[in-house]
Amino acid sequence: MKSVPAVDLPNGKKMPIIGVGTFQAKSEEIKMIVNTALECGYRHIDTAFLYQNESAIGEVLDEWLSSGRITREDLFVTTKLPMVANRAADVGRFLDKSLTNLRLSYVDLFLIHHPVGMKGKNDSDIFPKDELGNMVFDFDTDLESLYKAMENQVDSGKAKSIGLSNFDCKQVERILKVCRIMPANHQVELHAYYQQRKMREFCKEHGVSICAYAPLGAPYKPPRGFKEVPVLLKHPTVTSLASVHNKTPAQIVLRFLIQLGIIVIPKSSRPERIQENFQVFDFELTSLEMASLEELDQGVHGRLFDFQVFQGIDKHPEYTFGTQSR
Repeated sequence: MKSVPAVDLPNGKKMPIIGVGTFQAKSEEIKMIVNTALECGYRHIDTAFLYQNESAIGEVLDEWLSSGRITREDLFVTTKLPMVANRAADVGRFLDKSLTNLRLSYVDLFLIHHPVGMKGKNDSDIFPKDELGNMVFDFDTDLESLYKAMENQVDSGKAKSIGLSNFDCKQVERILKVCRIMPANHQVELHAYYQQRKMREFCKEHGVSICAYAPLGAPYKPPRGFKEVPVLLKHPTVTSLASVHNKTPAQIVLRFLIQLGIIVIPKSSRPERIQENFQVFDFELTSLEMASLEELDQGVHGRLFDFQVFQGIDKHPEYTFGTQSR
């Protein structure tokens, strides 16, 4: 099987430029997703403790590894530290939980899922709420000491690489100032409507690779008071390019990010879409076509996720999504 193009990480490891996302996929659905992805040729699996699906993913990986259909070296598995474990003392314990669930001795990439910390009553209380329904936050989150504990996981061999997710440029810079092991990757929301140019330039300058979650940019609703724009996959620019290249709109927007050197982790629960999303290496967008897609950027107004679903998050000192109005 032809190998998937990969991005070089600061530590010399290679990260496949496309992976399969597993957010909001449970039980039998996730088993189908991972099995289908591996059959199609994906070797990069993205998950997180918060997704509560690592055990099902582990079952599938164990079946493939035990049967000899793949080797551990063929795989690139990413997981993430949950927000309730954003304390140095909790890092190793929660990585061990993920490894047990995934039936692996190490992960290829371990990320701090979010800079905002929470306080659960116990390890199972991953979305802690008070009696009023507000999330219970840890207002003493110390990102620098947290990252140093992440570095210890590389020392132990339980994580080959470590990185960040949902940080802003200033938070990444704080880590860069104290780190002993460079963040290998920063996973952020990124798609044609929210192209994160400042973050991309900053990470490129410092040698940190970027992974885009929600790379298909859907579902998108413009904030009140701003012009209505089509769902990204129905935008005339995207559909026109899809027609020109005889590709799906999803393949166009994924190819756009890949040509920018961005790692993508599209998620779908439909086998045919999982396969189609992987078929993005047999065509190339021209410079003019790339420019036309760059013009779709809505800036901060194109953002899908502000994490306000976690009531009270805007009170946390490490919450920065509200510092720019949508």
